[in-house]
Amino acid sequence: MSAPPRPAAGAAPAPVVPLALGDLHASLADPLLDAMTFLNEVTSRYPDAVSFAPGRPYEGFFEPADVHDHLDAYLAHLAGRGLDREAVRTTLFQYGPTKGVIADLVARTLANDEGLDVPPESLVLTVGAQEGMLLVLRALCATADDVLLVSSPCYVGVTGAARLLDLSTVPVAEGPGGGPDPEAVVAAARAVRAAGRRPRALYVVPDFANPSGASMLTPARVRLLEVAAAEGLLVIEDNPYGFFAREPGSRPTLKALDRRRQVVYLGSFAKTCFPGARLGYVVADQEVAGPGGRLSLLADELAKLKSMTTVNTPALSQAVIGGMLLRADCRLRAANAPATAFYAANLETLLRELERHFPEPERARLGLDWNRPEGGFFAVLTVPFAADEAAMERCARGYGVLWTPMAPFYPAGGGECRLRLSISSLTERQIVEGVAGLARFIRAEAG
Repeated sequence: MSAPPRPAAGAAPAPVVPLALGDLHASLADPLLDAMTFLNEVTSRYPDAVSFAPGRPYEGFFEPADVHDHLDAYLAHLAGRGLDREAVRTTLFQYGPTKGVIADLVARTLANDEGLDVPPESLVLTVGAQEGMLLVLRALCATADDVLLVSSPCYVGVTGAARLLDLSTVPVAEGPGGGPDPEAVVAAARAVRAAGRRPRALYVVPDFANPSGASMLTPARVRLLEVAAAEGLLVIEDNPYGFFAREPGSRPTLKALDRRRQVVYLGSFAKTCFPGARLGYVVADQEVAGPGGRLSLLADELAKLKSMTTVNTPALSQAVIGGMLLRADCRLRAANAPATAFYAANLETLLRELERHFPEPERARLGLDWNRPEGGFFAVLTVPFAADEAAMERCARGYGVLWTPMAPFYPAGGGECRLRLSISSLTERQIVEGVAGLARFIRAEAG
């Protein structure tokens, strides 16, 4: 094949033609993706603002030197299992099994912390829980007629993942028991079926959900599993915040209540260990029947998808988190007791300061209200004006405070006059200062 002709000497260079956004995947023009990009950018534009926006852990819990100790603990664990130097080197430096190398430690931790008795082979270690969401949605939703039910408001990570995969979502409003109302789940599933489509799965964060902070009461959890089974729905349970209750006494996960293997469980070490490791996991112990009666686990099918995306999860991240689990005797709930107390105190400070700045008569006059979550990172404030990106930027520029607009968390619209406040990355002093600035901004906007 001959080379393409070179332009004549002195000829003007060919114009560079930009790609047309309309020729790229439609999700790239979706306001949902634009909203999160804007939030990241505006935070960096106002580095001195008190930021109630990010839902990331408090950095005071992290020490760089600890990473070496975690890694050494895991290497000692491998040596204790009888692996020689060459085998340890292969485990740490090579690609490794697609499903991961620390599934046994994660399974042991789930048994200790959540009472979940799951075999290690039912786990897939993922690049954060976000990859787990993508794998599960891709595997479960086979055709364009498959529909994902989601709580409303809903974490944008799962609705964004569905958008990337061209999957339809149907919102289900939160109910009085916290989380998606079970009877509304029934109604939504039947409406989808009546339209000739298949309600395939329900995504839910039962404990201190992002963004609402809602937590499901135990009877509501039991009822949700009952109606999901009756409607032929799998349940995708996402549990990043379950350790962080304000009061002692955890509620059982949906997976711990699961007697039909109908719950696919998403876990993450971002909040309980550290987010930079980018390590999550999926518990997918459902059996899959193949041709000729062959049975496999859903985890094995997810591994096939993973092998064509990220190939495997970095062994170094797994080794560091594995070392953290070993040093905590595979009991992360106990190891996270200081963090749990810190976040509970921060949430108490936020609620106390809101009460102090806005006593009941003024709240009623302004049309102002907020929820009082039982734990987690987030609270939601309802205000008497449009809490959109422009308002957030006015607040940052004029009052030194950032927060998150709630509207992007409502798949079918809504939440225009609501904003999310996250307490996880702040100190008590910053929360006090931030609520004071936020109060001045709210009065200015309302007046």
